Formats: sequence, structure tokens, C-alpha cells
Amino acid sequence: MLLEKEYFDIWMRRIMERLEAIEQRQKPPKAQEYPTLENGEKLFDNYDLCRMLHVSKRTLQRYRSKCGLKYRMLNQKAFYKESDVQEFIRDNFAMFARRREDQRP
Repeated sequence: MLLEKEYFDIWMRRIMERLEAIEQRQKPPKAQEYPTLENGEKLFDNYDLCRMLHVSKRTLQRYRSKCGLKYRMLNQKAFYKESDVQEFIRDNFAMFARRREDQRP
């Protein structure tokens, strides 16, 4: 009878370890820490900015090329300073809102 209890305990430990491993994988990741510059300003990559502005990567590329969104290339990846993004939004989205109001009947 003692041997069966030991066998049962071993299997229960294995099951608990597996369940804990599954639980760890299911936990949401911690909030992403954005890279920062020396002055403490945040840097956003394409993925972050697309999610924040609710636009596609192609639209973001269009903002860079035609609307003057400032960016920096680091290791062949585009990064955007937080202040540049705020300036872009302030300058361009106000202009888009005015155009939309002018087009209304």
C-alpha cells in the first residue's frame, strides 16, 4: 500500500508541474517597455505606431514619404521619437479634420 501512495504522489507532482507550466504560458505578457533615448524620450517602432494610429504599415510608409513623418533607421528598422509623432499628429490630423469639415455640405 505504501508503494502505491508513493507512485500516486509522483504522478500528482508531475501533473501539478505540467499545470503550472501551462498556467505560466497563459499569463499575459508584461506591458511592453519602449526603448528610450538618452534624454528619456520613448521610441516607437512600426508595429507600435500602426497600433497607436490604427493604420496599416503601408499608410505609415505614406506618412513618412509624403506627409513628412520623421523617423530614424536603427539596424534596418524604422523608429519614431515620441515628440516627432506628437508633432506629426498635431500638424497633420488637424489639417485632415479641417478638410473633412470643408467637404461637408
